[in-house]
Amino acid sequence: MTKNIGEGTGALEKALDVLEAVGAAPEGLSQTELADRLAIPRTTVYRLLATLVTRGLLRRDQLRKVYCLGFRCFEMARQAYAMPDLVAAAAIELRTLRDLTGETSYLAALDGREVISLERCDGAHSRRSQAALGQRKPIHCTSQGKAILSVLDESAREALIRELNLKPLTQHTITDRRRLQAELKVTAARGYAIDDEEIVLGVRCVGAPIVDTNGRVRGAISVAGPAYRLTPDRLQLLGPELADAARRVGAQLHPEAATVPNGAAEPVPGHWAFHGAYPLWDSRNQCLYWADRLAPAVHCTLGGVDTVHASFEQPIVALVQRDDAVCAVVGEAMVAIDPDGSTRSVDQPIPSGLRALCDEAGGPLWAAVEQAGVTVIGQLQSDGGINVQWRVSEAVQCLKWRSEDATLFAAAPDTGSILMLKPGTPGVRRLATIPKGSGSVSGLAFDSEGGIWTCLQGGWGVVRFAADGGLDRVVGLPVPCPTDLAFDGQFSSLYVATARQSVSLEVLNDAPLSGRLFRIAGGSPN
Repeated sequence: MTKNIGEGTGALEKALDVLEAVGAAPEGLSQTELADRLAIPRTTVYRLLATLVTRGLLRRDQLRKVYCLGFRCFEMARQAYAMPDLVAAAAIELRTLRDLTGETSYLAALDGREVISLERCDGAHSRRSQAALGQRKPIHCTSQGKAILSVLDESAREALIRELNLKPLTQHTITDRRRLQAELKVTAARGYAIDDEEIVLGVRCVGAPIVDTNGRVRGAISVAGPAYRLTPDRLQLLGPELADAARRVGAQLHPEAATVPNGAAEPVPGHWAFHGAYPLWDSRNQCLYWADRLAPAVHCTLGGVDTVHASFEQPIVALVQRDDAVCAVVGEAMVAIDPDGSTRSVDQPIPSGLRALCDEAGGPLWAAVEQAGVTVIGQLQSDGGINVQWRVSEAVQCLKWRSEDATLFAAAPDTGSILMLKPGTPGVRRLATIPKGSGSVSGLAFDSEGGIWTCLQGGWGVVRFAADGGLDRVVGLPVPCPTDLAFDGQFSSLYVATARQSVSLEVLNDAPLSGRLFRIAGGSPN
């Protein structure tokens, strides 16, 4: 048994030697070169290469007859230290710094008493810094490490420094703790750190810390290059640029509250709809109402179970809450639905051409009506008329009122826009626009953090926009046509209505849950 274990270990070591040799050769290595370099019999190399290629760890360049690292290696490397939000937020700034300086830019994060390289943008010069992704470096002699140390809280910084082995890597490495503390104070005051040939002779580096909007230290960005190009004077000029870039990256890293949906979409038990729409949370009865427009019915979701609450003969055009009752616009009439499912007429005429309707909590109804090729938006009057406040040239699919800032929002699917309309102000602000290839905007909802959510009909998901209109989250769905969405009373769950009627039979085979109501639970990835 021991012999078998030894033989297995030997084969594993040889395979790892092959991987390391190929990884160290950017142009790749042939089978003969590997056998000669590693002093391994060619037949053994052949078997190892065949296995590694099959597993995707190596690939063979058919033209040059050499072996290179396979894509499985890159996939595993990405998964080894997954910080997708940080890498994504820093990507543009890394490229900008590379273009601005011509030197290699880096992104790193703290890992124990070292910094680990997460991303790199290679410089324009043939002679440049080329530290490998995943490489670990001491924190006391790198600009990234010193930048991170400078913004840690005092107790965490002191604890780290006490544990450090201030090993000299060059004659410029700081090996005295008091001197390191003094440099960290200077770094904290100016916002950037400098590595003056402290880890590699002939290489200088300038870095700045990345701190998110909650004050949490997330990592550092840096620029490195030969000392003859990155002179001390140039580093002092680049330092403020690095600090500004790091602040911009940090501003994109928002702490995730537990109330913001982050889980997978799960179907709510119940029936599918031809065209689900108008989800509406009833805080009084702690349930969700939503409608099937084409098989006209209002559903009620209570205790995780969905049931048909009331059925109608004509298509449902809107669902709103008035005087503590849920009201459906059926055809050109408004009907109130009581908790027992019985219905009664409401004395509120509905204008022809109604495209969207929403209620202002305890206030008037806002309506979007198509008239002569334009959409007019305003308050619905008791006689069915519209007190027009805005005219827009695009069709409006949804209206939602946000009480916190007394603002009306509209979804315009033809242009992919989310519009902001402030009563008393004639202008219309375009908060965000989604390209048509991403899907059509459909429905609106607001979370407790000020985010605006909308569905991507035809885009297999829902998205969240920050208050400034920046897209900051995408949640995938197993169905192509989400139509509208709403939060529960605690903002802990996001409900998404979907359509089935518009899905082709071919796509329906891959999306059999189309038409179901989905729930996305809240949760923080941290």
